[in-house]
Amino acid sequence: MTPLDHKNLDKDVPYFASVVSTTENVAVYIWDNMAKVLPPGLLYEIKIYETDKNVVVYRGE
Repeated sequence: MTPLDHKNLDKDVPYFASVVSTTENVAVYIWDNMAKVLPPGLLYEIKIYETDKNVVVYRGE
């Protein structure tokens, strides 16, 4: 996701000016943006690994 690459999310990404930049909210942001460009039904989940034992999974719920 180019809009997030090498960015300070809280300062450089307008979406996060009003949303706390937790990993969960980053997953929602990615989902929302990917859903705009992928064919309907293709996107299943967004999975972000913070560490080997800490993972966020978002399925558009």
